[in-house]
Amino acid sequence: MPGTMTSPNHYALSGGGIHITYSTTTFLGQPSFTYHDSAQNKTFTGTQIQSVDTEAGAVVSVPIFVSIDSGSTSFSVLIPRVNLGSADSTNITTYGITALHRFGVPAPVGQLDFYTTHQLQGTASLFVSIVPKQATP
Repeated sequence: MPGTMTSPNHYALSGGGIHITYSTTTFLGQPSFTYHDSAQNKTFTGTQIQSVDTEAGAVVSVPIFVSIDSGSTSFSVLIPRVNLGSADSTNITTYGITALHRFGVPAPVGQLDFYTTHQLQGTASLFVSIVPKQATP
């Protein structure tokens, strides 16, 4: 059907030593995000993932380091709008942002958030989950 848009639901991206996978929905019906760099490998699901739609695309964020006294680090990826058409996947390029968030008691003075950007490349795909029917007795 002309004008029909087929959006991906799975993204596999890497660049600058960072590898991520993000699924907008999984077999269990909730989003999933995996973050891997040279120091850590973390998986997030459901409400651990923050996603905000903007004019630039969806900004998807996860906390990759949390400290109770000195600050935290988050990773965000800009998910562009993609139309797969009749294809199962397509190559994309986007950006990730590692953000260092300073805090403390008393509150530090000056800039509290510091950013490092990463160009990411990979694929946007449409995965179809098929849930097997249960046999009726």
